[in-house]
Amino acid sequence: MTGRPDHRISVGACLSLSGRYARFGTQAARALDVWRSLDGHAELVIEDDHSDPQVLRRTLPSVAAAADVLMSPYSTQLVKAAAAMASAEGWLLWNHGGSGDDVESSHAGQVVSLLTPASRYAEQFIRRVLNQQDIELRIVHGKGSFGRQVAAGAYQAAQRAGIHARRFELDDSWESDTPAGSWALFSAGTFEQDVETVRRARAHPNPPSTICAVAAGVQEFASEIEHPEGIYGVGQWFPGAVANSPEIGPSETAFLTAYTSHTATCIDYPGVQAVAGAALAAHCVRRTGTTAPGPLWAEAAALDTDTLFGGFKIDPVTGAQVKHQAVMVRWAPGGLALA
Repeated sequence: MTGRPDHRISVGACLSLSGRYARFGTQAARALDVWRSLDGHAELVIEDDHSDPQVLRRTLPSVAAAADVLMSPYSTQLVKAAAAMASAEGWLLWNHGGSGDDVESSHAGQVVSLLTPASRYAEQFIRRVLNQQDIELRIVHGKGSFGRQVAAGAYQAAQRAGIHARRFELDDSWESDTPAGSWALFSAGTFEQDVETVRRARAHPNPPSTICAVAAGVQEFASEIEHPEGIYGVGQWFPGAVANSPEIGPSETAFLTAYTSHTATCIDYPGVQAVAGAALAAHCVRRTGTTAPGPLWAEAAALDTDTLFGGFKIDPVTGAQVKHQAVMVRWAPGGLALA
C-alpha cells in the first residue's frame, strides 16, 4: 500500500444473502455497492454465508485473503464466530453487524465495533417514554445472547429509573399473569421473535398500553404486524438523526440519493452501518498507508469522529463502541418516524 488517498482498496465481507438474516445481509451488500460507486477507488469481495456459522467458517478465510480490509457479517451470532477467527488468524475485523456486548469487547486489537452495545438499546425508551410512570414493564427476550444482553440492560435501566420491571424468556408464560392495570412491553430478540412477542401481547385481553420492540426499528416490521402505529422501535440509525456533514465518508444526503437511484427498496440501519464500517476502514488504510492490523487498530483507536451513521469512538483497550447512540423511532400513520 502506498497510502495515497486515491489508492484502490478492496473491502471483503461474508454477508447473509440467503437464510434467516438475508433481509439484512442483502441490504448491507446493496449499500456497500452504492458506497463503492461513491468512493470511486474501492472494490468489493462479498460472499454468501447463508446465515450459517459453519458456512461462514469455511468461506471467511478466502474472503480475508482476497481483501485489504475485512468487514464482519451481520448478526451477533455470526460476528461472534468471525471475531474468534479474526483473533486466531491475526485479522482485523470491522464489526458493523454485531452489537452484543460480549462480541464488542471480546478480542481487543482484532475487532473494531461501530454499534451501540446491546445493553444500551432500551435506555431512551425507559428514560423518555416510561419516565417513572406507575407502570409495570415486562421485558421479553429470546434465547440468544443478543436478546439476553438487551434485556439485562433494559432491566438495569428500569431499576435506575424507579420502574418496576420483570424479565421473561420468549417461551415463558409471560402473558398469563399480566397486571390488571396498565403495563408496558419491551421485546428483545431476533426479528421473528419480536414479531411473535408483539402479536401475543396485542392478542391479550389486557394488552400493553405501550410497546417497544427492537424489530420495530426497521421498515419490514409493518409487513408482519398489522397497524403498527404507536409501537416504538430501536435502531442504530434513522434518516435525519445525525448531522449531514460527517468527517469521514459520504454524507447522508449523498448516500441516500445514490441508493435510491440504484434500488427502489427502502434502507434501514443494517445498510448504513455497513457503509460506515467500510468508510472508516478505508480512511484508516489511506491514513496509515498499510493494511497491517496493528497500525490500523491504532489509527481506529485514536479516532473521535463521525460518519453518516453517527458518532464513532472505541474504547482503546477493548474495541467496544462508546460514542454512537442508538435511535428511538415510532410507527405513525405515515410510517416509521423519529420518536
